[in-house]
Amino acid sequence: MNDLAQQLGLSFLAASWLPQVLMVIVAVIAINIGAYYLLRHIEKVAARTSNVWGDALIRAARKPLTLIVWVAGVAFALQIMHEHSGAPVFAFVVPTRDTVIVAALAWFLLKLISHATQTIMSRSAAMEDALDYTTLDALSKLGRFTVVIISALVILQTLGFSVSGVLAFGGIGGIAVGFAAKDMLANFFGGLTIYLDRPFAVGEWIRSPEKQIEGTVEYIGWRHTRVRAFNKNPIYVPNALFTTIVVENPSRMTNRRIKETIGIRYADLDKMAAIIADVKAMLQVHPEIDPDATLIVNFNEFAASSLDFFIYAFTKTVQWVHFHEVKQDVLLKVAAIIQAHGAEIAFPTRTLHIESGPDMAQTAGSGEPPALGREAG
Repeated sequence: MNDLAQQLGLSFLAASWLPQVLMVIVAVIAINIGAYYLLRHIEKVAARTSNVWGDALIRAARKPLTLIVWVAGVAFALQIMHEHSGAPVFAFVVPTRDTVIVAALAWFLLKLISHATQTIMSRSAAMEDALDYTTLDALSKLGRFTVVIISALVILQTLGFSVSGVLAFGGIGGIAVGFAAKDMLANFFGGLTIYLDRPFAVGEWIRSPEKQIEGTVEYIGWRHTRVRAFNKNPIYVPNALFTTIVVENPSRMTNRRIKETIGIRYADLDKMAAIIADVKAMLQVHPEIDPDATLIVNFNEFAASSLDFFIYAFTKTVQWVHFHEVKQDVLLKVAAIIQAHGAEIAFPTRTLHIESGPDMAQTAGSGEPPALGREAG
């Protein structure tokens, strides 16, 4: 057999290490096939449960596990070949194997975090549970960032680099980078502040009285926050700005306010008290007005052409469209109360009084227009 292999130029077939290498390759293939069917069975079992991490673990483990098995098997086969051949190139097998395995484990952890986040969000949306998506997104990003940093340090240690030296160099380099990228760092810490303090979340309506920023939050990143204005234009706000400005969050209001001033004619002064009493009674029993919030209906002012009373109340709803429907209903009922008392809503009027003096009477009798002035002689 050895002579035939030498004649055919396939001398490696006569090598003593070949059967061992073939057995290792067959074992790797068998392990991968077994792991594939085992994971499929476990996935079917986990699908019948509500465990989020079980589903994420199985989906994240498929490809990294296959890579680890193949890398370990190939490295073992190469070590067998190295023991028989002694070639120096095989000295790189162990560091390469360890590096790839660490990278595969990091890949597995990144996929696990990503799948778990997606599963939690999808189940929460399907069950309509209250979930803080902003905090979940922040924890997901922080977890992936931590995995990448730790994996990079472990790989450097595996390749023979001193981690303490790398950290010391990173500390010195970090000072230089900090001066060069202070704006980026300011945005990073601004995003961290948003994630920790949570003044707003994705999907909420925010506005700033100091800046021309108003709209719905669509995305919160480490560098900027994207706000969709009501004219559908996107506004990209650096996160550092949120640490220096006042931000209002109308989405978290408890009530919406009705604040209106209504005037009636001076001729209806005697009806003012009854109108105010009926309007207040109407608001107290209105199903959409919050009875526990401040409610005021009072005569307020002798205005230029009206007697003004004001309405100050809060609705139960915070939805913008429904609020205006409630406000419309309240104003129509106020108008009906005023009309029921025989009064009228005032509008700007002006009365002109013309005095009748001796000159005016003489002019009126002669039929000539009054003289407005006298020419100088």
